[in-house]
Amino acid sequence: MTALDLPDFVSRHVGPTDDDVASMLQALGYADLDQLLAQAVPGGIRTGEELAVQAAASEPAVIEELRAKASRNEVLTSMIGLGYYGTHTPPVVRRNILENPAWYTAYTPYQPEISQGRLEALLNFQTVISDLTGLPTAGASLLDEATAVAEAMTLMRRGSKAAKGAVLLLDAQLLPQSIAVVQTRAAALDLDVVVAELREVTDPDGLRAAAGERDVFGVIVQYPGADGVIADWRALVTAAHETKALVTFAADLLALTLLTSPGDLGADVAVGTCQRFGVPMGFGGPHAGYMSVRKGLERTMPGRLVGVSVDADGAPAYRLALQTREQHIRREKATSNICTAQVLLAVMASMYAVWHGPAGLRRIALDVHGKAVGLAESLLAGGVELVSETYFDTLTAVVPGRADAVVEAALQRGINVWRVDNDHVSVSVDETTTDEQLAAVAGAFGVNAPVPSGGELDWDAALVRTDEILTHPVFSAHHSETAMLRYLRTLADRDYALDRGMIPLGSCTMKLNATTEMESITWPEFANLHPFAPATQTEGIRSLITDLEQWLCEITGYDSVSLQPNAGSQGELAGLLAIRGYHQARGESARNVCLIPASAHGTNAASAVMAGMKVVVVGTAPSGEIDMDDLLLKIKEHGEALAAIMVTYPSTHGVFEDTISELCSLVHEAGGQVYVDGANLNALIGLARPGKFGGDVSHLNLHKTFCIPHGGGGPGVGPIGVREHLAPYLPSHPFAEELTGETGPVSAAPYGSASILPISWAYVRLMGGAGLARATQTAILSANYIAKRLGEHFPVLYAGEDGLVAHECILDLRDLTRESGVTVDDVAKRLIDYGFHAPTMSFPVAGTLMVEPTESESLEELDRFCDAMIAIRAEIQDVLDGVVPAADSALRHAPHTAASLTVDDWEHPYSRRDAVYPAGVDPLRKYWAPVRRIDGAYGDRNLVCSCPPPEAFED
Repeated sequence: MTALDLPDFVSRHVGPTDDDVASMLQALGYADLDQLLAQAVPGGIRTGEELAVQAAASEPAVIEELRAKASRNEVLTSMIGLGYYGTHTPPVVRRNILENPAWYTAYTPYQPEISQGRLEALLNFQTVISDLTGLPTAGASLLDEATAVAEAMTLMRRGSKAAKGAVLLLDAQLLPQSIAVVQTRAAALDLDVVVAELREVTDPDGLRAAAGERDVFGVIVQYPGADGVIADWRALVTAAHETKALVTFAADLLALTLLTSPGDLGADVAVGTCQRFGVPMGFGGPHAGYMSVRKGLERTMPGRLVGVSVDADGAPAYRLALQTREQHIRREKATSNICTAQVLLAVMASMYAVWHGPAGLRRIALDVHGKAVGLAESLLAGGVELVSETYFDTLTAVVPGRADAVVEAALQRGINVWRVDNDHVSVSVDETTTDEQLAAVAGAFGVNAPVPSGGELDWDAALVRTDEILTHPVFSAHHSETAMLRYLRTLADRDYALDRGMIPLGSCTMKLNATTEMESITWPEFANLHPFAPATQTEGIRSLITDLEQWLCEITGYDSVSLQPNAGSQGELAGLLAIRGYHQARGESARNVCLIPASAHGTNAASAVMAGMKVVVVGTAPSGEIDMDDLLLKIKEHGEALAAIMVTYPSTHGVFEDTISELCSLVHEAGGQVYVDGANLNALIGLARPGKFGGDVSHLNLHKTFCIPHGGGGPGVGPIGVREHLAPYLPSHPFAEELTGETGPVSAAPYGSASILPISWAYVRLMGGAGLARATQTAILSANYIAKRLGEHFPVLYAGEDGLVAHECILDLRDLTRESGVTVDDVAKRLIDYGFHAPTMSFPVAGTLMVEPTESESLEELDRFCDAMIAIRAEIQDVLDGVVPAADSALRHAPHTAASLTVDDWEHPYSRRDAVYPAGVDPLRKYWAPVRRIDGAYGDRNLVCSCPPPEAFED
């Protein structure tokens, strides 16, 4: 099949032309793609059928289809609240971040020298969180508020000195979706959770009584509560600390511009969401969750932490701090399975704060509170009782027996309010609420329209914030659009993303994120939907979700799909919880052993631990495949306790293992389930279906294989596909009756990060079944082409019996390092001088580079990368030959900045030109690293995780 036989979009997405494909095949010695694939992919797993996914006629046709779906959504004014609010995204932020490929196509900042812009934005984010919560150390974002609350649970269990068997106390006014996610997580970890009214607890005896006369390791409260009430939690915090328990506040960031901070109230941890800082509701996400902690807990935090270090010249530079905390490194010793963040959304939230500054944020907060005050006065004047006189933006009204009537009356006026129960209705206002909307909701209660209020605070003085916030100059320097535009451009110029060139990362699939695929995510019909809006108002997005679920079932061979998990890590957990639920339902709850190959992604082991399973590692054979003898031994040893095996296919070593069907059969015969990690699905689509060759469940990384961009380290979507017998154990949700699974929710919203699902929908619709298969074929061809070209210079560590790899290959530098002293770090940093992001370093094998070209890169770009790697090999040879010492080579001093050329005395044994314009680099498209090589150890010894003072950057 040629490009002429495929949908037109396929030639836009797939880089190599037909002529390029023929040239690459010739270099490999194959007549056509079919012949190559017959050798590369085991025949036993090949499907032999074209995917039954119809392609759209054109890109404009897809946009029209999406317009039609969007038109079926009814976007009413949302006053539901519960953690999701209307917000105004500053247009300068929307255009220059959310809609800018320089930001949304970047990768996780593991190469900090080429991620300085993104890292500065994340440091701004951490500063916002730290300042507003009053706690010194904040992370670079978590997945959403509910999962952040769940992460706080496990952090407190680790940090508390309470006895084993102590319980977690949740205040009854914690957001209900947060309670549900915590209960899901706690059940798997065998932690007891008690939900109780805690506002009247003032001493240790009261705390124990609330916990059923048991010890308590942690307490979580909402601030303000789900009912809108602002409580002074000082007495509860003191009582908790006296009993060795820790306390977490789930806090509203906008309210914290006016409220006494959690830190000042004694909190150990603060968590929440940044959604109302300029990030649309989007039917549930993606949104950046946050976490901050008091001193002493920073080294137990989950996720990522941006810190300040220095580069080789002593200049301040940003990097991910304490990287040994990364969960994929800690594997089965991990305390969280978080391996991603919500970087793009955290950046947006940080820039919302930069744009408005402290005075602007307080002005917005006072305006919001003023709207709530005006509505409250109208309700009280009309005889409607409120549950509290102390609130920020949410009022809970007492309407005995007529909650349904009030909700319906509001609906008739174009407004969604929240039915708490038959006698209570809550109403939340936000920065987008207008006087007309306030009048309408007042009318629904049968009272007069509110009189505008100035928003003066009549709270107890102990609850009013008195300390200054966001005092760093970055929050006062960019309030004109000219200044903001230039600031964002300056940061983007310090980064390397797919809009500059190839990012050849193994297992990360950095492929084209087409503009047409991205176009609809900012449409108000998708962006402005509350996740708990009535189903009758969200028919369009639900139709899109149904399409995507059905397509993913067809692509993977599974029977059911859940789109709720909002990251690959959450997909792993959801899949393992489904297996756990299946075994328990069959009376086999003793099955708790999860076999995991030594080569697996580290999050596999972390997820297994979080699902309450015991990890048993299966060894690797010399060929790089799973050691089948060791597998048999482990199955025999743990057979009756075997719950599952987690296996990545093709393997993390980049090989199609022909033993996969045998492996699945052996595990099934022993009573276990097979989890096929979908990280490498880009090598299978259209060729093989994991649900048909033995898998029982897989998570699918939509942000990799299905074109949702990485966004600098998030967002992600990690849905799971399951066979029929596991379908009853998919995630449920308290506010989505159609999700009937017996496993609780794993994300805050019923459909996770729903607002970015149109990206993957558009990709599948544009490509069709034949186009998806061509993408897979080309990805395998490109990886083998690179392996062939570079294999003469760097040994390819693993390959199949025919010498072929899957969609990625591992280059082995270990012998070169032993002989020359040149390390993979040196090669990675030198690639920056050549204009490339480095491949994956030292994973899954230390001292190696894993390369994945993806189908979107042209032959020209593949050759440019190969030429750069070959030139670097020649530089290593100069070290081997004694021409230049490793310690003073261009490799060791890379990357070279423009400033490094301006020194008066150039004392290196290589020229300035060779430093910055090595062989093959076009001066007209040169990427200049903003900093030199960063000293990571210095940053960990001198941990600084919020904006440093400006003088730190002075000469």
